[in-house]
Amino acid sequence: MAEGSGDRRRILIKGGTVVNDTHMSKVDVFCEDGLIKEVGKIGDVPSDTKVIDAAGKWVIPGGIDTHTHMQLPFMGTVAVDDFYIGTRAALAGGTTFLIDFAIPTKGVRPLDAFKQWKGWATPKVCCDYSLHVAITWWSEQVGKDMEVLVKEEGVNSFKMFLAYKDVFQLSDHELIQAFKACKSAGALAQVHAENGDLIAEQSEKMIRLGITGPEGHEMCRPEAVEGEATNRAIVIAHELNCPLYVVHVMSKSAADAIVRAKERGCVVFGEPIAAGLGTDGTNYWSTCWRHAAGHVMGPPLRPDPTTPAYLMDLLANGYLDCTGTDNCTFNANQKAMGKDDFRKIPNGVNGIEDRMSVIWEKGYMTGKLDPCKFVAATSATAAKIFNVYPRKGCIAVGSDADIVVWDGEATRVISAKTHHHAVDFNIFEGMKVHGIPVYVISQGRVCLDNGQLTVEKGVGRYIPRPLHAPHAYERILQRERFCQPKKVEREPYTGPVIQL
Repeated sequence: MAEGSGDRRRILIKGGTVVNDTHMSKVDVFCEDGLIKEVGKIGDVPSDTKVIDAAGKWVIPGGIDTHTHMQLPFMGTVAVDDFYIGTRAALAGGTTFLIDFAIPTKGVRPLDAFKQWKGWATPKVCCDYSLHVAITWWSEQVGKDMEVLVKEEGVNSFKMFLAYKDVFQLSDHELIQAFKACKSAGALAQVHAENGDLIAEQSEKMIRLGITGPEGHEMCRPEAVEGEATNRAIVIAHELNCPLYVVHVMSKSAADAIVRAKERGCVVFGEPIAAGLGTDGTNYWSTCWRHAAGHVMGPPLRPDPTTPAYLMDLLANGYLDCTGTDNCTFNANQKAMGKDDFRKIPNGVNGIEDRMSVIWEKGYMTGKLDPCKFVAATSATAAKIFNVYPRKGCIAVGSDADIVVWDGEATRVISAKTHHHAVDFNIFEGMKVHGIPVYVISQGRVCLDNGQLTVEKGVGRYIPRPLHAPHAYERILQRERFCQPKKVEREPYTGPVIQL
């Protein structure tokens, strides 16, 4: 791997098949000054243009990871992939834009958390990024901070936790206030959907039974707990006419709740992640504690081995929408904080480098995703939901020059020994995957060139995201105009009224 600045120069990608979520065609792509300037049959170009031969390859928009936690302070320690290492790993795997989370502890203002996270990220990021903001408590001041964040800082999504009791969890009353604030602003409400009260109760039960290992993590929060919270959040959001985005959909129960809601007409989006599409929760029962603990995340991977294929089927058919990773990495010595009590194992796994290849392997290579649906799942739909389309998630004139030349037939074996993360473990260890980025272009810079990674710390930009994303709000606003409750006009009652 080479370190340093990739040139932001003229680039011609020639001879490949350009794939967007709606169509694909054999055309050339010319980039200049960080933007796509021409798409079509391109002849003469300036002599200093870098020409990339993409014959036999797919030319796709750079990946968008909707869900990361770089250098997250959590459970008494800090995730080891910081914003430099994490975005470097992203580029190595074909992801050119990510949305991380600013997460205040209870009592800390969301605006202060946003400024802290942006201060951490901006000097380090190698690719473009944005920030969701978590709402972990409620007050009038929190509501005012949300107004500032949407109007002045380009935040259009806020995450609420139904889990992590006494840490991040909101009550239903607080959730309602947060959803109302999102709706009023034109922002997207997000939820981590697990029943935190039930998890707290059941985790105590596991400890009483002497179950202290990583299997207890899944056993105290089975998929019914995720399904219940998902359905509850959907009902509340729908009643408030607020669009909802369910992060890290990990189970059939949660996915089915989203499917049923979509069939009822609810405006809800579901985000499966690379871990849930690529592996399963049988790993929690490994007799190797380190292996089992390395898979601990919340919600947990599910022990039903048919779950990944089930989620992929729903993603392929539009019932689930786009993909993230929940990349939040902890080394063995950090996971070992919970060696005698699973409740103390820091929750989190890798994924940002391997997401694109895992989805290609489990989706395209199985015949579930065609190339257009692969682009939808890995970039385009996310760009639409979070309102950065067509700047991101699209190969078109005027779009950012975030492009991947993708070899769908090449293979590699995933391993912690070769990945670009700081973490000493990889949940996909030993998995052979098809689909490798040959070239990765970010902001018009060639960051990956036939395996040679060239990145520069701090060149990534914070990308503000406008409110009222049409993909989320077009139906919401129509319902606001035409589907309001109406009273019944009737003669006033004039009969007797009981005296109490």
